[in-house]
Amino acid sequence: MKHGISTKLTTETSYFSQLIADIKKGEIKIPQFQRKFVWKDNQALELLDSIANGYPIGSVLLWKTVEKLNAARDLGSFRLPKTDEITPTNYVLDGQQRLTVVYSCLGADENEGGYTAGYDLSKEEFLELKQENFRPEIFPLRKMLHTTSLLNYRTSLLSLPDASILQERLDGLLTAFTQYKLPVVTLKDLTIEEVCPIFERINSSGTRLSTYDLMVAATWAEDFDLNEKVASVLSALDSKGYGSTERATVLKALSAMHLGSIQDKSLRALRELSTIEIEALAEKTEQALKSAVDALSTQFRIHSWDFLSYEAILLIASYIFRDCKELSAAQAKRLSQWFWRASFGERYKIGGENFVSRDLEIVKSYVLQDEGSGEQFGGVPNEPEWGKAQFRNNVSRSRAYILALASAGPRNLSNGMAVDVQYALSGFNKKEYHHFYPRAYLKAIGYGDASNVLGNIVMITSNTNKIISDNPPEKYIPDIVKSLGSESDAVFKSNLLPLPSEFNYSRASYEDFLQARGKILTAYVSNTLLTS
Repeated sequence: MKHGISTKLTTETSYFSQLIADIKKGEIKIPQFQRKFVWKDNQALELLDSIANGYPIGSVLLWKTVEKLNAARDLGSFRLPKTDEITPTNYVLDGQQRLTVVYSCLGADENEGGYTAGYDLSKEEFLELKQENFRPEIFPLRKMLHTTSLLNYRTSLLSLPDASILQERLDGLLTAFTQYKLPVVTLKDLTIEEVCPIFERINSSGTRLSTYDLMVAATWAEDFDLNEKVASVLSALDSKGYGSTERATVLKALSAMHLGSIQDKSLRALRELSTIEIEALAEKTEQALKSAVDALSTQFRIHSWDFLSYEAILLIASYIFRDCKELSAAQAKRLSQWFWRASFGERYKIGGENFVSRDLEIVKSYVLQDEGSGEQFGGVPNEPEWGKAQFRNNVSRSRAYILALASAGPRNLSNGMAVDVQYALSGFNKKEYHHFYPRAYLKAIGYGDASNVLGNIVMITSNTNKIISDNPPEKYIPDIVKSLGSESDAVFKSNLLPLPSEFNYSRASYEDFLQARGKILTAYVSNTLLTS
């Protein structure tokens, strides 16, 4: 339990005029990790109505620090002045949406763009100001803090019917807004690391302040934006099917290239780099990631981020290619050993950043220098496991299994044509893999729970799956075998299925099939994937 934060916290109330003055002086800013202004018109009008009625609208949480996060955005659509490097800045941790509405409606110059609101003195209601709805009895709120403009408007009301009533309502509105005090909580002398969990805890939108967001804010400079650099890296990977890689993954890759670690403290150490140093690091990371993606797509047929068993696979592979542009045949074989064992063995299911950080050097030493044994990274499923492990899209072993099927060069069961594995593995939504024994059929004969196991999944096209439909195997498999003729064994072999010439599909039970296929799958992974 941390007790020191409370001693660095102050609470006071501020008039809107004071807050607006601080915003205009650049002493209150929105840090880059805050979400953009997202309120709808009705939310802004409801806030104004609450202020007019004296209702509480919550508090604003500020972080006062001399540590400059130069990535601070302007407030809404309004460009704010720069401040010197000495003056402390108040960064808004909570209350951005409310402050933006207040500034936009009260503090911005009358002719500025952005959201503007008025108060209909006749109907006594707030509305968004637009050219088509302007009427003399509608008071533009931006005149409120401009004395001359305000007095001129008040005088103009004399020409309207019920002028005294309208002026009285205007005076009441002015009193409500100018005398309203907003609670402001200020955190002082906290490090950016201390502020991070506070922001996560209090942010009412549920927006999580990630380490990536923190680093974008902390490393920004006039001539360098980490977010843009990461976007550039992802753009380079997009043509290889990895454009949807998480931005945080690229940040971890930067840290791995720089310090051989992806722990939070290593990521934050990137802040110490100069703009030139981080530019160079970004270029080096991009090249390593591209080489890693090339290896993953060509050697393991991972044509999409969706089929990567773990983020750690890409990070460790890129670390291997940090100082090695091309692998020898022996090194490529050891890379294969690590990949299949780690994926089937679910090596990175637990352990987090600390475990992956340790593995960076361990795997690199094994792949490049042949230090250690491939067995340390995990094993492959034994024969019975294929008939027990459930197929799930988001599970490492399932993704590795689909990749294993693709590596065997599957041919379509309906016509013997090669399956386009690159298309099939371009995203899980392609659904180019199906149940060999239809689930409806298995459910009907009492195998519902065992229908979705790995051993019952084959890589076939959607059209072939429609042909199979819910038919029992003793009906559709003989038809397939007859259609394929002399090619039937070769086609079944390419799908890692028992050969029709050796296995009687018409009489075999589902258990018989899973047992026979389990032997084939274990032998293929052990004798082909781990040795190629």
